[in-house]
Amino acid sequence: QVQLVESGGGLVQAGGSLRLSCAASGRTFNSRAMGWFRQAPGKESEFVASISRSGASTSYADSVKGRFTISRDNAKSTVYLQMNSLKPEDTAIYYCAAATSVVLSASDYRYNYWGQGTQVTVSS
Repeated sequence: QVQLVESGGGLVQAGGSLRLSCAASGRTFNSRAMGWFRQAPGKESEFVASISRSGASTSYADSVKGRFTISRDNAKSTVYLQMNSLKPEDTAIYYCAAATSVVLSASDYRYNYWGQGTQVTVSS
């Protein structure tokens, strides 16, 4: 069992930055890949980024590559998403997710634990 709690969302102007955090509880955190997804109003859920259990490997959606950075601190059981150069189209609810295994994936069906989400709003 893994419980995930996101924080760090808010309102920011275009070009600004935010850092999202996802605090995990449960003994299996260190054995799982982790991911961030987002969902904008009226749109389907979208993969944002994923990270391997060690943090050595990462993967990003093309829409955020070069602007967002995913990282993790296994000692603190926390995953981060640093978001720079934010754009209005980044506005969404951002969800942290724990994968079913060590495999990085952009597919939401490979994640079986989800946080409650944190709202990110980017004004133009």
